Amino acid sequence: MKLVAKVLVVCAAVVALGSMAWGQEGRKPGLYEITTTMTWQQSPFPAGMQLPPQAAAAFGGAPRTTQVCLTQEMIDKYGAPIPQQSPRASCQISNVQKAATGMSADWICTGAMSGKGSIESHWSADGTATGKVHFVGIMQMGPNPTPIEWTSESTSVYKGSDCGSVKPLPMPKDQ
Repeated sequence: MKLVAKVLVVCAAVVALGSMAWGQEGRKPGLYEITTTMTWQQSPFPAGMQLPPQAAAAFGGAPRTTQVCLTQEMIDKYGAPIPQQSPRASCQISNVQKAATGMSADWICTGAMSGKGSIESHWSADGTATGKVHFVGIMQMGPNPTPIEWTSESTSVYKGSDCGSVKPLPMPKDQ
């Protein structure tokens, strides 16, 4: 159960980071505040199962707000902060399509969480953005692979060029 909780907490972080993007034109590197809501279309948990408090907060459907430090390198290469690597899954980005006011990409994972996700985002010159990640696959629950499907939707606001104590996102692997 502890392993599952850790995987789920990492998935929540991945969702929060991966669901937002900012445009190439008029967007700036720096600190962004992202509010994300995740919904399960197919949960890995049996009905009525109580999640550990950390996992329940991440996956309870309530909005979750985080801060992200976006670098110019990430903006130039992907046009977005891309979902981050889980310690239990190896994920790669492919088919990145960037436009003046949006981006899309595929997110392919293998390991304890395996499957394929789609990433999309739309942004405006005022520093706000909306994003969506949809993932379909399986999650290893002990010896049993369990089908999963989830969607996260996010909004973001640019807070300034100084990230303070928030560390920049690492660059993900390309496929």
